[in-house]
Amino acid sequence: MELVDALQVLKLKEIPEVWVDAVWDLEFIERKPLDDAIEEELTSRADRGLRTLYQCLLASAADQRQSDGGNGAPQIWTSLWENGVSIKALVAVLSYFVLTGKAKGASVQQRVNGLHSASLYLLLMGIPGSIANKVFHEVFLDTCSDMTSHCWPQDFGKKRKKDTLRSSQTEGKRSKPQRKGTPEMEMDEAEDEEEEQHFSGQDLTKIRDAVALLVQSLLRLLQTFPLKDRSQSASNCMQIFSKLLYFEPVIGELTFAAVQDVKQLKSVPAMAFYGLQLLCSPKHGDQEESLRRVFHQLLYVILMMKKGNRGKPTLLVPSQTVLATRDQAIHFVCHIVDELKELALPFLQVLLQHICFQMVEKSEFRSHGAQAVGMLTSQMTSTDYACFIKWLFAFSKHSKMVHRLFSVDVVMVLLEQPERSAEDCQDVELACFLPHKFLIQDLLFSRRMDESPTVQGHALACLAQCLELPSLNVTRAVHGLFSATGTQTVLEGEVTEGTFGSQNTQKTYRTLPFRTVEISYSSGCEAKENLAHLLRRVKDPKTNVRKCALQALVGLLKHGVIPMSWENLEILSERCRDPAVSVKKKALQCVGELLNVKPESAVVQKVWLQSVVPATLDSENSVQDKALEALDQVMISQVKPYSANRHLDAHQRLAWELLGLLCHECQNLSRYFSRAFTIWSKQNTFSATFIANLITHIDANHAAGAWLLLSKVVASCPSLPYGKILDAWDTLISSKEVDVTTCCNILSVMGHIAPHLNSDTKERIVTDLMSWLKTFTLSLEVISAGVEMLSQLGCCDDLKQTQAFLNQHCGELVSVCEAYLANIILSKDGTQNLNEELMVRHLHTLGVASLHCPSKVGKRTVLLVESVLTTHSDSLAEYQEELPASLPVSQFKANSMPPRVRAHGVITLGKLCLQHEELVQKYLPVFARELEVGKEVAVRNNMVVIMCDLCVRYTNIVDHYIPNISACLRDHEAVIREQTLIMLTNLLQEEFVKWKGSLFFRFMIVLVDPDPAIAKLCEYCLLHLLLKKNPEMFSQHFIECIFHFNSYTKHKSNNKFPQNERDMIRFTLKGSQHRNQRFEIYRFLLENFTDAQRFNITSKINQTILACFADEELPLDADGEDILSETFNILCLKEMKLRAMSSPAGSAAGEEPEEENLAKVVLQAAQKKVVSEVQKKAFVENTVPLIISLKCLLEQKRSPVLRDLMAYLQMAMQNYQEIKELFPGNEQLAAEVEFALKTAETDRKMQEQMSSCSLTGDKMPTAQVSAQGSPANMRRLFATPQPPRPNPLVSRHTLTDRTVRRPRHEELRSKSIVLEGTVISKGAANDRAISTPKGVNVNLTFDEGVSAIYSDRGTSLVTESSVLHVRSNEQQTPGLRQWNVQSPLCKKKRSARV
Repeated sequence: MELVDALQVLKLKEIPEVWVDAVWDLEFIERKPLDDAIEEELTSRADRGLRTLYQCLLASAADQRQSDGGNGAPQIWTSLWENGVSIKALVAVLSYFVLTGKAKGASVQQRVNGLHSASLYLLLMGIPGSIANKVFHEVFLDTCSDMTSHCWPQDFGKKRKKDTLRSSQTEGKRSKPQRKGTPEMEMDEAEDEEEEQHFSGQDLTKIRDAVALLVQSLLRLLQTFPLKDRSQSASNCMQIFSKLLYFEPVIGELTFAAVQDVKQLKSVPAMAFYGLQLLCSPKHGDQEESLRRVFHQLLYVILMMKKGNRGKPTLLVPSQTVLATRDQAIHFVCHIVDELKELALPFLQVLLQHICFQMVEKSEFRSHGAQAVGMLTSQMTSTDYACFIKWLFAFSKHSKMVHRLFSVDVVMVLLEQPERSAEDCQDVELACFLPHKFLIQDLLFSRRMDESPTVQGHALACLAQCLELPSLNVTRAVHGLFSATGTQTVLEGEVTEGTFGSQNTQKTYRTLPFRTVEISYSSGCEAKENLAHLLRRVKDPKTNVRKCALQALVGLLKHGVIPMSWENLEILSERCRDPAVSVKKKALQCVGELLNVKPESAVVQKVWLQSVVPATLDSENSVQDKALEALDQVMISQVKPYSANRHLDAHQRLAWELLGLLCHECQNLSRYFSRAFTIWSKQNTFSATFIANLITHIDANHAAGAWLLLSKVVASCPSLPYGKILDAWDTLISSKEVDVTTCCNILSVMGHIAPHLNSDTKERIVTDLMSWLKTFTLSLEVISAGVEMLSQLGCCDDLKQTQAFLNQHCGELVSVCEAYLANIILSKDGTQNLNEELMVRHLHTLGVASLHCPSKVGKRTVLLVESVLTTHSDSLAEYQEELPASLPVSQFKANSMPPRVRAHGVITLGKLCLQHEELVQKYLPVFARELEVGKEVAVRNNMVVIMCDLCVRYTNIVDHYIPNISACLRDHEAVIREQTLIMLTNLLQEEFVKWKGSLFFRFMIVLVDPDPAIAKLCEYCLLHLLLKKNPEMFSQHFIECIFHFNSYTKHKSNNKFPQNERDMIRFTLKGSQHRNQRFEIYRFLLENFTDAQRFNITSKINQTILACFADEELPLDADGEDILSETFNILCLKEMKLRAMSSPAGSAAGEEPEEENLAKVVLQAAQKKVVSEVQKKAFVENTVPLIISLKCLLEQKRSPVLRDLMAYLQMAMQNYQEIKELFPGNEQLAAEVEFALKTAETDRKMQEQMSSCSLTGDKMPTAQVSAQGSPANMRRLFATPQPPRPNPLVSRHTLTDRTVRRPRHEELRSKSIVLEGTVISKGAANDRAISTPKGVNVNLTFDEGVSAIYSDRGTSLVTESSVLHVRSNEQQTPGLRQWNVQSPLCKKKRSARV
């Protein structure tokens, strides 16, 4: 017989019986050494002999089964017995090879022999009669089954990478003495021995083939050998198969159909899945128990985690192999559910719950986990699916942030699936959970008010993604949230009869006719509130929330959910100037998306320009680059050759429409647009081809945009087609009606090409230009551009020649204007027939021309301009006497000049002053006085501009008049306040003006300006422009703000700068009526302090204010009490608290730090402790003595400020436990503070208890599952997770941010109010699981122990005693218990009397 011959290689007859008995006595736990000669002979022939023996045994078993109809297999044992083969010795020899190959330092051949021996043993076990012939041994069976984990090199691909690092570490460790005999040292040595072995590709192939043979043998064993009574062996097999899933990549797709021959399985993972499938069969035990264990093993494969026997599971790197195995595991679960149907569905519910419950915060893992949930729920019936959605609804209110975050991911995946029909749900109460409308409005959109900014932002971002889904019902659900009525373009034939919530129709992108249907929604007020809430989130303090809200807003605008109104679009434009760089980039991206979707919308085009063009001047280079890229892509790159016979495409048409807007409606963006071309010119962006293409457009209908571009690029272009430009100039001069913007651009181009023109052409152009200017029919902008072009035409290398040219031609213009003014002003009837427009043009021409020829401006010219503002014309006849310098303009008798003429007269006079210093000294007092007593808004506004411009050139002279300019910050006209704020900010930025006197405090008062736009502008100027130049600015002036705003002047050094009575009244914030305004300023300053500045300001307050009152340097009169009271109130502000003492950012709303952030959290905790000690020391040494002195003083004076002092002490003592240690010399004060703290704490607890017993609070749905539980206790169990009840504080319940909605399913909720924090009773463990279908009573657990699964109706998680019963109106409520509260001071006084 071939089998018997093959057994000769094992030399079983030469093996001593003593050694065999010893091996069996050792229970196959450790290897028993063999005689050296026998060992050498066995090992030398083992490789081929074991493989031959395996094939013979396999063939013999197969042949006898076929010949005897399946009953011949036991004849193998008879044959072995007859040939004197000892089964006991055979098993012992096989164990010798197995234990040798299992050792850490085993060679490749030893490992292969061990695997072959294990395969032989498993093959023997699979032959009927193995137990009767005493082959079975449970320990050895488990050892053979698990040989793959010992023989296959673990992470062999990473060994070589770690060698260098490990060797450098171990060399340093070897020099240190180590204790012997410790398990850690033995493990390290074993690892070092294994790492020293390097396996070649051929070696790994041998081991892999042996592993595959072992797994095949294990599968054959499971096909014939039942493990019904050996649950531990079955569990071990499940663990072995789950590890083998990662063994090697699978080529092609796996199929989980029934396999007749295991040889058909080519890959080890395919064998492992088949093994798991075999273990789910009834022959290996209770199918429910087997399913529970298999799903538990696959849970961590799906989660991409590695779970050891102890501790938390660790995350795997989501490599291609890990992701492929995860997908295979999901398909396997789907196959098992499809095969076993109702038997597996309860365990699928539990698996889904655990996937949700054990999810981590990492976005990649959440994304893959949500996809897994979506694939698994597709195997559910509608009823089971509704049960899971109900559980998910409760899970979305979990106290842990990551759970609420993951629920949003799951919702997004479920929305991609076809909507289920309510008719398919057997339970009517669960039908409301099936529509996509419930997922969007009750699960997804409700998270917009989550306490965690991360969840808020993610929910808003997902809301925008919903509109991109092909489901029509999803689109309707989103429409229902934001619009009461609306129209929507849908595919013909999609709208079916029935309610929207129950439709099972899906959008498709087939070529079908479209039509517009009108959809009516209810709750218009609620839709408005939802939109208002979204707009508030766009301005949320958290950066991530703002970004996601922008994404949601753009999605609603793109799909027509909300109107494309200017109010909605302006919010996007504002976010392009957000303080956060990432938000600015997101806003730029959003407006770009809108422009791509709605390129024909004029309002979208305008918003795009107002968003992108100013961003070219952004302080952040990356934002600049993004804006420049957008401008280049949308406009510059669309300049193609123009032909009247060819239509422009959509992109070209958009570019010229945008340029047209820049020429007309958005001219204020010209400066930003020019900045873009300045940057591009340095990069040599504009080629000759671009210029040639651009020139072809100057005669088209959109010529205005072409001339705008040409005026910007002409400075950086070496050569241009001058002929076409000169032709355009000739056309411009001869035309009667000229567009102002186009004319200015043509003049700009002509000025730039002037150096390239010959003298004859220049002379002709100068003659035409002078004639054109002297007609005085041009607009003011064209006059300025014409004079600038004139100066460029006369520019040459010789400065004297250039100035002579300017004196000649500009002087001529000055003379013409002077003659006109004299004719009007000096004639008796000149002002009666005054042409206002012509007068303005002459004044403007005089001003711009005088800047180029100062020597041509005489005294007569100045007096003529002055007379435009006054009636003092007698001096003009002889103009021998000069006007007194102190005489203000408004003190002259009012003349008959219109206000517009007078306003332009101020500008012209200011331009004359720019060139003559003596005029500045003469007219500055006049301008300053006019700011105070003037009545005309335009005149006073222009005087602010002129004085600030003069400050740039004559800084020392104008510096004395800065208080007069800054007084306009409280002007009664908003336009003057805004103009003054902008001009002073520019001067402060360039350091032409310093923070002297009352300037800082006047800026602060603008923060509370009646106009919110001006207050917001002031905040921007202070934070983003001025504070960056002087970071100590706020802290340096904070103390003095307290004195200044209360008009307190009794301090020896603060608030001592000179002010007139008028300005003191104008800028005072004294009194209780202005208290809110003062504290708004204080909070603004403190919010922008650093922790060091907050700490130092407390010390300064002690020294400057508290110490002065304690030492009675300052009188404790009415004004002093106001200052002292305000100081204590400031010290109580939450903005005074150090940020290092606040809780870390991730501690709220269940945002538990992950392991990688643990070091940061520990560092913050240590920092908080150190800062607390320093703060406590400073408080005891500096503040406490002053508080004690002030308390005694205030008690003597019986001052009401004592109440503010005690309130401050109560606030300051909240962080300290031992109050008596802080007041060692004043026990009475310590007792009073302690009593006040206890009273406040009692009141706080009472309020919390009253709020927790609210009868109208949020309740859970009738069938919802409590989705919480202790993760530490439940991590070992695979059963329905049992978390605590949802945290009512997870969602924001503010009047401004939320309107309470009551969905339909809330009407079915229980009438009992279960107390928070109750403990699960023991008797409740017999009830049915909420996630389990009706009629099924099972206890599900994925490990040792029993997990209670509760009923979804009627049964509570608490006993009857824990239910709060509500009394009827007829029943009388027992009276409140009278509290006997006494002060500890009273007790001391009584004891002292006794």
